Amino acid sequence: MNTEIKAVHFTLKNESRDYLNKKLARIHNAENMIVDLLVTLTHDKEFTAETTVNFRWSKSIHVKETEFDLHTAIDKLVDKLDAAVVKEKEKEKQKR
Repeated sequence: MNTEIKAVHFTLKNESRDYLNKKLARIHNAENMIVDLLVTLTHDKEFTAETTVNFRWSKSIHVKETEFDLHTAIDKLVDKLDAAVVKEKEKEKQKR
């Protein structure tokens, strides 16, 4: 799984990057199904956290969350991402 993390309009500190990586470890069980995981964190007046996940079977999902606090945005993003990955994993299992 290739993971890319980008910060736009601010510098992502190491502790925030570590926090994000720790949260992304929750989807470790789907690691063999995911080709790319692209995370973009943007700061304007509030933080926008969005991610695009590309699966082996040419399906991709996009999840976005906006909050005033970066860590809250990351928490909510990973919760949504985890649910979306589990849902996609179940869909793929039913096809087989």
